[in-house]
Amino acid sequence: MRDQTLETASATVPVRESVGEDGSQGAHPAELHTEGATSAGLAARAAVGSLALATAACGGGDGGSGSSGGGGAPPTGGGGTPAPTVLKPQTDAQAARFILQASIAASDGAIAEVKDLGYEPWLDAQMNLGNDRSARAFFADRGYDAVDGNRHYFSRRPADNMMWSQLIRGTSGVRKRAALALSEFFVVSLNSVSITWRSQALGEYWDILNEHAFGNYRDLLEAITLNPAMGVFLNTLGNRKADGKGRVPDENYGREVMQLFSIGLYELNIDGSLRTDSAGDPVDTYDNDDVTGIAKAFTGYDYDYSGVGFTTNAGDGGRQVQDPDYARQPMTADLAKWRRPRGEGFHSDEEKSFLGTTIAPGTGAAETLRLTLDALYNHPNVGPFLGRQMIQRLVTSNPSPAYVQRVAETFNNNGSGVRGDLRAMFKAVLLDDEALSDSGVSSNTFGKLREPMLRFAQFGRTFGARSSSGNWDVGDLSSSSNRLGQSPLRSPSVFNFFRPGYVPLNSQAADNGLVAPEFQIVNESTVATYVNFMERSIEGRGSWMNDIEIPYASELGIAHDSTALLDRLDLLLTARQLSQSTRSTILAALDDNPVAASDPEEDKLRRIHIAVLLVMASNDYMVQK
Repeated sequence: MRDQTLETASATVPVRESVGEDGSQGAHPAELHTEGATSAGLAARAAVGSLALATAACGGGDGGSGSSGGGGAPPTGGGGTPAPTVLKPQTDAQAARFILQASIAASDGAIAEVKDLGYEPWLDAQMNLGNDRSARAFFADRGYDAVDGNRHYFSRRPADNMMWSQLIRGTSGVRKRAALALSEFFVVSLNSVSITWRSQALGEYWDILNEHAFGNYRDLLEAITLNPAMGVFLNTLGNRKADGKGRVPDENYGREVMQLFSIGLYELNIDGSLRTDSAGDPVDTYDNDDVTGIAKAFTGYDYDYSGVGFTTNAGDGGRQVQDPDYARQPMTADLAKWRRPRGEGFHSDEEKSFLGTTIAPGTGAAETLRLTLDALYNHPNVGPFLGRQMIQRLVTSNPSPAYVQRVAETFNNNGSGVRGDLRAMFKAVLLDDEALSDSGVSSNTFGKLREPMLRFAQFGRTFGARSSSGNWDVGDLSSSSNRLGQSPLRSPSVFNFFRPGYVPLNSQAADNGLVAPEFQIVNESTVATYVNFMERSIEGRGSWMNDIEIPYASELGIAHDSTALLDRLDLLLTARQLSQSTRSTILAALDDNPVAASDPEEDKLRRIHIAVLLVMASNDYMVQK
C-alpha cells in the first residue's frame, strides 16, 4: 500500500533463542496554516502531498502478498502449537513494529523489554495486566457521577474525555488496543445513546470490552447483549413480544448480532473465503425467517433498578435523577427488578426457530438467551469472521487465507480444547509469521492505513501527554472539517467508521483486488484537515489541547541534532519505516531551522514540532506495516 517509488528498510531476520530449563476548534479544510517557521509551511505542504499520494497509490504494485511465512522461520506458536523456543527481535525496529501492532505506542523501555523477553513472553505479560483505571473509576474520581448543576447525566463529554484518557495514559496499552479493536466490531455509538447518564452507560460498555478482551467470546457476547448502552442503541431495551394486534418484536438487535457481531452475511470457509453453491453464488448465513425467529429471543428486557436510588437536583429545577448504576447494570427480564413492574413480562413465549436451532414454547428469557447465544457462538463462521477483522484492525487489511485460517483455528481450539479464547486468538493474530515477517515491510499489498484516532493516541503516549486538570478534556474530535475526523465510540452507525470490505474507487487497490477499509473516511478535505489538526495539536494550540500538555521531555535533549531527533521519531512512530527520500526531505526542513544545544527551549520545541508534523503526515507513517 506504500507509494512504489519510496524505498523501504532492508530486512533483518529475527533471532530465535532457546529457553533454558530455569525458564530463564480549526480552519477551513482547504487551508494550511503555516505561520511560525518557514519549514512549518514546508511540512504542511509536503504532508498534504504525501497523504494524497498515499490515497491514490494504496494497493499498487506486484510486490507480493507479504505472506511468505516469515522468510522460512519456523512457526512462532501463534497458530495453536506452542513453539519450543522463544522468538526475539534482533533489532529495535523489529521490536517497535511488533509493539505498534499490539499496542498503541512504542517506548524505549518497551522496545528493550521485547528484545530481552521475546515477543510472546512480553505479550503474555502485557495481557496479564488489567485496565489500570476503569471508566467507572474515572467518572467517580473526576466527579462526573455527581448530581449537581453541571448536569453531567445529560452530557456526552465525560465519555469522550474518559476515552481519550484511556487511550493516551496508563500502562495497559495492549489490553486497550484489543478493546478498541473490539469496539469496532461490537459497535455502540455515543452519538445515538440519548438517555440519562449516557456517558456512564458507554463507560460500562468500554469496561466490558476491557474486562473480556482476553477472556472468552461467549462471555463477551452475553455481556454486550445485556449492556444498557447496546440495549438502547439497537432497541433490545423495552423490546416486547407480539401482542396479536400488530405489534411484533423489534428485529434490530437480532439482525445485527448475526450480521455484524458473530456470523456475517455469507457462509465462510475456515480461511475466510466465501462458500458457494453449485451455481458459484455465495451462500447466505440467514434469511428473513431467521431474523424473525431470533428477534423473539431478545424480548422482555429492561433496566435493572436493583439498589438504584434517586437524588433531587435543586440545580436542575428539582429534577429527580436516578443513580448512574441503572445505566450500568445488565438489563434484566425479571419484573421484580424493574422500576415499574407490570402485570406480566414482555418476553415472547412463542417457539423461536433460527439458524437450525429451535427453542420450545414457554422457555423463559434467561434460558432462551443462553440457547440463542450458544447457537451463535458455535456457528462455524465466527472464527474466520471475527479473526479476519481483528487482523485487519491490528496488522494488515489483506491477510492471506492461510493467515486467517490459522487465527480461526485458534479461535475454534486454543490448543486445550477451548473454543472462543480471545487471548489465544489475539496472540495468533499478533504472533503469526505473516505479521512478524520483515517481508511485509517491503510488500505493496501488506499493511493498513492508521486510523486517525490511533494516530492522535499514539502521539499523546509517545510524547508524554498529561492533563492539567486530570479531566483529559479533549472532547469529541469527530468533525472532519476542523477536528481529527474520528473519535472513539463515536461511529456514525452500527456499521463502524468504515466497512471491512471497502475498496476505494479508481484506486490501485481496486485494480489489484484489495480492500482498504480505513480509506472510507479519507478524501481531499480530510487530508488537509488532518494536517491542520496535527499542526495545532503538536504545538498545543488547538482548543482541544487547552487541558493537555505535551512536554517532549526526551526530545529536547537532542533537538539540536537533526539526525538523532529524526532517528528517534522514525523508531518510535514508524518502526524505522521512513524511506530515505522521506528522511532527506525532513532533514532538509530541520536543517533550515538550525538549533544549538545552548539555545532556548522555545527554539528547540519549534524544531521538534516541525519534525513530528513531517513524520506524522508522511506516507511512510500513514501506512502502518
